[in-house]
Amino acid sequence: MTETTSDRTVPVERLKLGDHACMSLREVESPWKVFTAYTRTSLARREKVLLVMNPDDMNDDDVVALMDGGSGHVAAARESGQLSLKRNTEMYLPDGRFQEDRTIDLYTEEVNRAQREGWAGLRLTADMSWAPKVGLDHDRLLDYEASVAPLFADPLFTAICWYDQERFGDGLLNDMAKVHPLRVLENLDSIDATATPEGSRISGSAELGSRAEFIETLREALDHRDTTGPARFVLDLRDLCFMEAHCAWQLISLAGALPDGSEVTVRCGELLGLVLRQLGADEVPQLVLSVEDDEVAV
Repeated sequence: MTETTSDRTVPVERLKLGDHACMSLREVESPWKVFTAYTRTSLARREKVLLVMNPDDMNDDDVVALMDGGSGHVAAARESGQLSLKRNTEMYLPDGRFQEDRTIDLYTEEVNRAQREGWAGLRLTADMSWAPKVGLDHDRLLDYEASVAPLFADPLFTAICWYDQERFGDGLLNDMAKVHPLRVLENLDSIDATATPEGSRISGSAELGSRAEFIETLREALDHRDTTGPARFVLDLRDLCFMEAHCAWQLISLAGALPDGSEVTVRCGELLGLVLRQLGADEVPQLVLSVEDDEVAV
């Protein structure tokens, strides 16, 4: 079970307007599956999307083709202006120098433009690789990331700032997690588990590709409890965007195997609560469902 310094680690599908998140990747990894899901979801919600990329990345036509996948929806969004593509030098270093206030003003204008154009909000991804290229001091970069908080006060703006692990190093990335309220999972089918004061939080997607990891994560959460008597703890699954039936059945089975008198409170959204109840969760006395309205459609 991993510990994170951000308050929450979430799959990209759980981001909502007003969220400021970071994501880190190694050079051999690609962010485009995550960004494609992020973009398609945002376009469907009638939000504008702004992708701020490295100048050395793919050209705009290739990016659109990759995310479009032949559907025509992403290409149409680019034609209508709902999708905008820029380079990070344009947003952060227009004259070769970085000025915090100028950058914040540029993003404020992008949010205002999206609103004027009639979109529900603005979703951003920003490649932060420009910073080491100009030798920007780490403390100054951290100060900048902290200073953009007012942009998210009015929930019209969502941003993922993504950092290359090899280029920035673990030290800076750990600090970045402290100034970003959320961390985005780097893969669509991954699982992340975090200890909480009440028990455990599991986020991600419990599907065929991550089934074994999810079940092992569940076992680990239960194994950390005192098995000599009844156990009482909270399993927070509100940031789990999908759970297949087999994984849901495993959760019910593991809870049912706990000693009599144990109580596992599962906090989840309506859809997951429905799946668990259909599989017999209400018949397991050790399992208590605490169902909340889903913030994001899954």
